Formats: sequence, C-alpha cells, structure tokens
Amino acid sequence: MTAITVDLYSDTQTRPTAAMREAMAAAPVGDEQRGEDPSVNRLCEMAAELLGKEAAMFLPSGTMCNEIAILLHCRPGDEILCDATSHIIIAEAGGPAVFAGAMVSPLHGERGIYTVADLEAGLRASSRHAPRSRLVEIEQTSNFGGGSIWPMAAIEAVADAARAHGLAVHMDGARLMNAVVASGIAAARFAGPADTVWLDLSKGLGCPVGAVLAGSQDAIDEAWSWKHRMGGAMRQAGIIAAAGVYALEHHVERLADDHANARHLAEALAEIPGIQLDPTLVETNIAFFDLPGRSATAVRDALLQKGVRVGAVGPSQIRTLTHLDVDRAGIDRAIGAVREVLAELPTE
Repeated sequence: MTAITVDLYSDTQTRPTAAMREAMAAAPVGDEQRGEDPSVNRLCEMAAELLGKEAAMFLPSGTMCNEIAILLHCRPGDEILCDATSHIIIAEAGGPAVFAGAMVSPLHGERGIYTVADLEAGLRASSRHAPRSRLVEIEQTSNFGGGSIWPMAAIEAVADAARAHGLAVHMDGARLMNAVVASGIAAARFAGPADTVWLDLSKGLGCPVGAVLAGSQDAIDEAWSWKHRMGGAMRQAGIIAAAGVYALEHHVERLADDHANARHLAEALAEIPGIQLDPTLVETNIAFFDLPGRSATAVRDALLQKGVRVGAVGPSQIRTLTHLDVDRAGIDRAIGAVREVLAELPTE
C-alpha cells in the first residue's frame, strides 16, 4: 500500500504534536467521575468560560455531545429541526431516534445555513396527531455546507424565532473555533443564543480524542447521568484532557494557517481543467470540488496511489479538509497529484 504523505480526508486525521504529548504525559490526574481530576476540571473550566456558559463536561466524542444534548432537550416523539446536511442526520447512525426517540426534520438551507423563513415553514401546528417541535439545531461551521460560517445575525434570528415558538436551541460546535478565527467573533458570542453547545478537540485543534459539552449548571448536572448511562464516564481522564488544555492555549490562532491553505488549494484547483470550484466560497478549512464527467471514487483511489488521501462524498464530488498535519508544501503536492490524476484518467 502506498504511504499517505498528504491526508486531506478530514481534520480528524491530526495527530498530537510532540509538545502536546509532553503535556499529556505530565498531566496531573485523579478520578474524573468524582470530580477529582485536576486536568479534566481545568479543561471544563476553560471551555465553559470560552463558550460563555455556567458549566461544561468532558466527553469522548462530539457525537456523544450531540446525543446527550438532544436527550436533555427532547422526549420520545419530539422533533428536532436542523439543516438537511447536519451531522446529526447524516453521520450519527440514527442516534436521535435510538437514544431520545426523537424525529429529525430536515430544513433545506443554503450551504448548511437555513433562514427564519425556512424554520417557520418547518414548524408544525400543535396537534395531538403531530410530533412536538422541540429543538432547533445549528452546526457551526457547516461541514457539508463547505465549512460555511453561520453569520451572527442569522444565529440570533433563528434562535429568537425558536424561542418565540417555545423551542430550545443546540449548537453543534464541531468547528466553532474555525468560525471564531475566520470571523473575529468570540466563541461566547456565537454560542450565546444556544442553550447547549459543544466544542470538538479532535479536529482542527489537534487532540487525539475528546469534546466538551457546555450549558447551564442544571443542564450539565443532568448530562452527567446520561454520560454514565451511555458508558462515557471515565476515570483518570486527565491524560487526554490535558491535550485539550494544550490545544486551547496553543492551537487556536494557528487555525488561520489551515484556512489560508484551504484557500490556496481551492484557488489552484479551480484553475485545473475539468474541476468546478468557486474559491470564494471557501471560508474556513473545508473545500469541496466537482468533477463533471468523472467518478469521484476513481479520482479518490488514483490520488491514494500517489499518497494523497481525500474523501469522495458524491458521484463526482470530492471533499478536502486542511489541518495542522498538512503544511503548504503538502498542499502543493496534493495540487500536483490532482493535475496528474486528471491528465491520466479519461472522462466517462
């Protein structure tokens, strides 16, 4: 098998840096379940302050954060409204139905961002025959929207409309810090309209595992019960929580490098014949491109043979994500590999 030298499949492919590993090895630890792990406690305090919430809880994954948040807000038969491209629909194995017994109603926004009008159109009239609309979910940034950033005004408008109808608001903040760095808007301001919000540590921030769910003290107290029920309670978790502390202290501002690399990649790919891509739509670290007349799977496999890994997300669409393990030289190698592959592969 050809060694992968440039991995653009996802920003989850990052590996802890040497300095992060040192911080993990030196981390003071204790019993996380008893609230006695100082590294976990520090991470949760940092995240709560960053997100402007009363409390936070360390969890193994962002998916678990989403599922626990849904359990906090919904009861069996309730309905969640979110964009059709949201992670809770396409990438959590039907978790909302399995754990909360909740339905998910997709809204068809633009690049993962829906409007108040979209939300209002999706709400159901109160009826004994209909599910109860209970939760509105926002994904910041929108993964399958191409890393698009929800504008602050749009978040506030949707949240205001949700509350006017008695709905709670949850923010999937998997790449929230990418939005923060790209926009200059503080994380607490983005998260302010949300009742619950989580921050992923294992994507652009470069940690090997983990995420933090934040909300009111009451919400996090209740979330602990679900953490235990779902098997996510840990013991000396400070070893991995220390990576999150290190990331929040050292890896946030460098996300700008990932954004610059994504734009560089997009601008270069847009000039290659046979590729459809608008570089102006690349706001953060995600770039999609289309290959009319070619199989995305065939292009993906050919690139892999050249040591470049990308994701095929549609019949003719490729997804790439930049991160701290791919520098500008790696981006240029990927661009060269794409040129070679498209020259070698015939159109269908």
